[in-house]
Amino acid sequence: MGACLLVAGKALALAAPLFTLGWTHSVEKVEWEETWRIAGATLVLEQARVKGSGAGMEPPPEARLLDGWYVWQPGRSESRVALAASGATGSGWRLCSAGQCRILGENAAGPVHLEPCPGLTRP
Repeated sequence: MGACLLVAGKALALAAPLFTLGWTHSVEKVEWEETWRIAGATLVLEQARVKGSGAGMEPPPEARLLDGWYVWQPGRSESRVALAASGATGSGWRLCSAGQCRILGENAAGPVHLEPCPGLTRP
């Protein structure tokens, strides 16, 4: 089942309602990834994982170390997610779905907003 995500106000067709956001922390230079699911008008944070800790990115107590990543299930929902585009990390945000990835916010600019496409209310 496909899905639609608004990325910076432009519709992006996804092959599945799951997508992963990945980035490198600007200070610690540590990888971070989050798996999100589009559920109607909501973005559900299914899983978060980080390859280390420090500078405001400590894994919570319930995180478990699996294959070099601290992994946990935040259980959080948002109607919109804002991604800072500082240009300070040397790369942007990696948005991947069904094996296809694109880079967002690679250069310093205002935030990049992600939200489900309006009018699509399938869970």
